[in-house]
Amino acid sequence: MRLREELPCRNGDGGDEKDEVVDEIQNQCSQVLNSGFSCPKKVVVVGYALTSKKIKSFLQPKFQGLARNKGILFVAIDDNRPLSDQGPFDIVLHKLSGREWRQVLEDYRQSHPEVIVLDPPDAIQHLRNRQYMLQAVADLNLSDSYGKVGVPRQLVIKRDASSIPELVNRAGLTLPLVAKPLVADGSAKSHELSLAYDQYSLQKLEPPLVLQEFVNHGGVLFKVYIVGDAIKVVRRFSLPDVSKWELSEDAGLYHFPRVSCAAASADDADLDPNVAELPPRPLLEKLAKELRWRLGLRLFNLDIIRECGTRDHFYVIDINYFPGYGKMPEYEHIFTDFLLSLGHGKYKKKSG
Repeated sequence: MRLREELPCRNGDGGDEKDEVVDEIQNQCSQVLNSGFSCPKKVVVVGYALTSKKIKSFLQPKFQGLARNKGILFVAIDDNRPLSDQGPFDIVLHKLSGREWRQVLEDYRQSHPEVIVLDPPDAIQHLRNRQYMLQAVADLNLSDSYGKVGVPRQLVIKRDASSIPELVNRAGLTLPLVAKPLVADGSAKSHELSLAYDQYSLQKLEPPLVLQEFVNHGGVLFKVYIVGDAIKVVRRFSLPDVSKWELSEDAGLYHFPRVSCAAASADDADLDPNVAELPPRPLLEKLAKELRWRLGLRLFNLDIIRECGTRDHFYVIDINYFPGYGKMPEYEHIFTDFLLSLGHGKYKKKSG
């Protein structure tokens, strides 16, 4: 972390840009002092490269105000200018796609090892393909006294929808099956899913996709938000259970824009705690710790379901990088504490 007095400014190498960052820090400190707070001696400078939609949902006024009062400065990154000419930054927060942008970030990480990039582009890329997304959970095969965490059986279909029924039979998958796009890039299309009740309907699917066995889970989904070491869990409505009678009587392919639209309510409000008991905290903490290490990520969430008829058998059905934290209760405090811990950790390491 850089002290305000230590912010470098090199003439002829983005100097005007760096002057603007210094001026903005001083301006924000003045605002903090005028509001009755004391200005932090150390300011954490966070450069962000986000889509306009992400900026609106994440950088909400309340969050920015709290961050400013705690000594965190958010600076927009211009993706049309060399990244090395911008800043200086303590942390780079990003969620843009494209091979060119990934290379820009990777080059920046190599030339600016002192800057924390959230998160490494190669690690994020691993979650963009559902063929590999859940592999870390499957390899972990977590099971202890608090419960067991696994993944649904799945099959990757890259082409030729007409061959899907035969491939499903060969793999021994059981209907109904949930179909999801193979690419998980955060777009609306990547959140779409279909529920196939019979073999004939499988031929109507559009590869490339992943087929997952549907697990009855009481129509409740647990969203486990992870921000560094912090964990926050909320309940959401999900796909309703499918009975044996429905499976024998119903046929066809049902399409949904996303899981919440398939439920009785698409409201994003947290459900009544009586609807479903949360997974045991120690189990989630162990799972999160292992996945942070295996995935090499610090900002992600897990979609988890509890198998009907059990208290302790859970499945991870999706993992998302840098999810909609704006919907997470108390995200402003959790995220500012996280950014400060990274910044202070850098400063202590540098001082030591």
